Amino acid sequence: MEVEKIRNLNPQELAEQQREATEQLFRLKFQMKMGQTGGLKKMRELRKDLARIKTIARERELGLTQSVPGAAVAEPVPTAKTAKPANAARSASEKKTARKKAATEKK
Repeated sequence: MEVEKIRNLNPQELAEQQREATEQLFRLKFQMKMGQTGGLKKMRELRKDLARIKTIARERELGLTQSVPGAAVAEPVPTAKTAKPANAARSASEKKTARKKAATEKK
């Protein structure tokens, strides 16, 4: 399943998709143990889909992404970790100049 499709699901549909993926994965594991199928590729895809679903659900829970109706991709919400401090916008050369100036003022 594509990430855009998962992001456009509402919380109830997301929970349903997670439940279905978990069930399918269980059945596939059981069949592989019994020697009934060799669907290793399908199993890998299911694990990845389940991880994507859980990741998006957790992002929503933490408020890291904000769903926008009609948008293909949700916009990330800036957090304290991702927000840049005011002095981060300065270039490296400006920072170096400021350090030199501060050092000469101390003397």
